[in-house]
Formats: sequence, structure tokens, C-alpha cells
Amino acid sequence: MSERATDKRWIVGVDLGGTNIVVGLLPIEGGEVLGLHSLPTDPVRGAKFVVDRICQMVERSIAEVLEQQGGTRADVAGVGIGSPGPLDRATGTVINTPNLGWRNFPLRDLISNAVHLPATLDNDANCAGYGEWWLGAGRGTRSLVGLTLGTGIGGGIVLDGQIYHGCSDAAGEIGHMTIEANGRKCKCGNYGCLEQYASGPAIAQRAVEGIEAGAASLLVELVNGKLEDITAATVYEATVQGDPYANEVMKDTAKFLGAGVASIINVLNPEMVVIAGGVTRAGEHLFEPLRAEVRRRAFKSAQECCRIVSAELPGTAGVVGAAAVFKRETYGHV
Repeated sequence: MSERATDKRWIVGVDLGGTNIVVGLLPIEGGEVLGLHSLPTDPVRGAKFVVDRICQMVERSIAEVLEQQGGTRADVAGVGIGSPGPLDRATGTVINTPNLGWRNFPLRDLISNAVHLPATLDNDANCAGYGEWWLGAGRGTRSLVGLTLGTGIGGGIVLDGQIYHGCSDAAGEIGHMTIEANGRKCKCGNYGCLEQYASGPAIAQRAVEGIEAGAASLLVELVNGKLEDITAATVYEATVQGDPYANEVMKDTAKFLGAGVASIINVLNPEMVVIAGGVTRAGEHLFEPLRAEVRRRAFKSAQECCRIVSAELPGTAGVVGAAAVFKRETYGHV
């Protein structure tokens, strides 16, 4: 397929998560995401429901953008899909994703056939990192590692402008880097994974454990004494309000995260590490101790040339990156 000389070519980006589906259209040369829509994934309603919802969202976004911008459906080049993995990109199959309950599920072709457009499939965290590289915080860099901190910790590695997938499409599982050899049990079966210390649920769990052990904190007041209602967002809020205990939890989070980031910097020597997710709302309460920990642990030459920054595309990085993957796989460049 070759590009046409027109300013009305579009790519659909689909960011599929365990909680939400986000869909939007990007101009093929890059730019603002239009026709952006988000709906709950509702995986408990079954795989067919999720696929049908994605296809309905794709059609709605296409219709909306073409009505606003002009053009016809022929001006839509295709659909880039980001999905939790692991995946088999060659066949467009989701091998296994616990949050959705899918095994060996031909997601790419089901969507492509339903909307009658070519499609590509890549890991959602890869797409988020690639989106930041293409149009976000990483513009102009050649090498970047993206970390997405949410229910888990996802990672995407961009080397020389291309996503590094590894020999079995499993590269970038940064959340399952071991940082405590005999640490907390992870859902993956390992012990001491970064995800068990710096993901959203892990931050909340560590905060609750400290309070139950006797720590005084504004967190108790913020949840009206219901400790089960404490989330990572509650910890961020209390930190910003000056709560000393919440600030300690955030500093500990930064240390755990810093240990992981320092290892990434020592191994890959990237120009940039981009961190996305709700944790970044803590601002310098997170980034200052995080950068300090990296300076303490990483090789001096490697950490001095690497910027550690917050993502610039909150909510849309996955959509942008999925579209970028489609563009590269279809046209050979972004």
C-alpha cells in the first residue's frame, strides 16, 4: 500500500485495556487525535461483546471525523490496535491476557473483518511508549523507554525509532523486573517484581499496611476511616496536602521505581525514560527522589545523558502509538 498526496488520510487508533477502551483518529502524518471516545471494556460480558464494542467505537469515530473534516471512508487507511499481551503479532492473536480472560484470541482479524479495514496488533504498553516517542515527550529522540504505572506496570522500548519486541514479542515487561529477591509474591508467579512495589494497588497496599502498624496519616480522614478505600490516588492527594506519612510512602515508591529505572538505564543506555500513569500527578514529590535514586544507582555517563520525564499524552498515548504502529508496518516509516 502506498501513501496518497492528500491531507485527508487517517489512521484509527484503538487502545484496549482491562478497564477501558479508547478509540480515536489521527492524520496519517501525525497531529491531534480527533473523534476520541472512551467506554468501559466490561470483559465479564464476554469477548464478543468487547470486540463488538470496539468495532462500534471505530465506526462512530470514523463517521464523526469524516463528517467534521470531509472526505470518504476510502480516506481511512486502517486500524492500529494496542492490546494487553502476550501477543503473536504475526498472526494478530492475543495469546493470553488475564484481565480479559482471553487465550489464543484472533483479535486483529476479528476487528479488521468487521470494519472492513486492514489492521495491526501490538502490545498496549509498547503502543503507549511509541506514542510518546512519535508525538509526545520523546519527540526527536532515537531511544526511549516508556513505563506505564497503573493496575500493573507496563513497558515499551523504542530503539532507533522502532519498538524492540524481542525474539518472542515479550520484551518490555519492566513490571516483572525483580527488585527484591525474596520480596512480595507477584501474580506472574515470581517474587519481588517491581509491579508489587510501585503499581497503583501496590502503593495503596503499602500505605494501608503502615497505617495498620500504627502510622498516623491524613489518609485515614480522606477515606472516612475505611482503609479499604485507600488508592494510589488517595496517597498522591495526601502527599500534595503535606501529609508526612503519605510523603514517605511516595519516597519509598520512588526508591523502588528508581532501582528499576537505574537498571534500565544501565542495560539500554536510552536518551529518555518516560513515565505515564496516575502516579505522575504527584509531580516532584515523585520525580525528585526518583531521579536521586537513579543518580545513586546508575552509571554516571548513562544517567547524565538520560532524561526522566512525565508523559505528555495522558489518555491518548496508546491510541497515538497504535496508529504509529499501523503506519510503520504499512508504509515502512512513521
